[in-house]
Amino acid sequence: MTDADDADLEELRDAIARCDRAILDQLRRRMELAARAGERKAEAGIPVVAANVEATVLGRARAAARTCGVSEDVLEEIFRAVIRASVERQHRVGIERRERAAGGRVLVVGAAGGMGGWFGDFARLLGHEVEGVDPRYGDGGSGGDATRHASLADAGDLSRFDAVVVAAPLRAMPDVLADVIDRAPRGLVLELASIKDPVAPLHDRARERGVRLRSVHPMFGPSKPPYDRLTIVVCGGADERAELEQLFAHPYAEWIEVPLARHDPLMGWLLGLGHLTGMLFATALGRAGQDADLLRACASTTFLRQAATARSILDEDPALYLDIQHLNPAREGVYATLAAVLEEYRRATDAGDLDAFRALLAGGAPFVREPGR
Repeated sequence: MTDADDADLEELRDAIARCDRAILDQLRRRMELAARAGERKAEAGIPVVAANVEATVLGRARAAARTCGVSEDVLEEIFRAVIRASVERQHRVGIERRERAAGGRVLVVGAAGGMGGWFGDFARLLGHEVEGVDPRYGDGGSGGDATRHASLADAGDLSRFDAVVVAAPLRAMPDVLADVIDRAPRGLVLELASIKDPVAPLHDRARERGVRLRSVHPMFGPSKPPYDRLTIVVCGGADERAELEQLFAHPYAEWIEVPLARHDPLMGWLLGLGHLTGMLFATALGRAGQDADLLRACASTTFLRQAATARSILDEDPALYLDIQHLNPAREGVYATLAAVLEEYRRATDAGDLDAFRALLAGGAPFVREPGR
């Protein structure tokens, strides 16, 4: 490039920087307007999220894509981020009003763990005062913070909390939850186990002691941003869901009712199979005798997607994923079905049988399609 070309490029970059500053100014103005809308909604008791308004905004973005010289998907993604930011701003305004009226008090047991830490931050975001219990807070691990306790005994009377959230490791959950139940707290007790079979018998124990035990299951990990869609399974009916929605009201939280007896069979497929296919993918690659760098360099879109899923599993604690497989009583059915399906694909492929191959694909298609398609 010539000096003239360099100067021209630098001038263009300066112009782009000015545009960026103008965009940031407009975003700041938009957040101010969102905050005012949040105040009005909080005063009127109106939900923060308005699906029809969001659809209109996204429709405008897609319609403007051609004039901007970008794809509809790109512009929609940009405006989805802007909408999330606006929802967060509106929600925080509502929380500020709620805090002035005094939020609740929440105790998180297992607070130093991944999901315990996430739920503690979530409760604070909703305006609650949060205290935590975790053995890692002993021997100076609390950092002098009076809201951190090394044991349930150190936390004092549990009835001073509106909710006690138990986020202990899966194998330890029955004993920790039993200890909480035996202390008979008056507030709600939530257990977050990803497999319910080990804790299901404790529901009878809770009823005997007059404890309101609720089995819930956040369908995400501790890295989940709080303003993404938060799907949380509630093992119960409308009454249990309503009390949880009231205590943990959040614009993107979706509380899904699932009977306790159906939870583990459902998780056998959602978690057991989902995790297993990722682990199989990675382990098979490890035994393939291929060069890892060459695989990455030549990777297809499908390979990269599956590799990302496998990586999200392999980067976590192996003990957790073993427990999800080992402790689920529905595991054998999942494994048997997977083996049978693999054999059917092998036979159809060996025979070059397109009809059989197409039938196998068609049988699974309704379960992986996006809703409405």
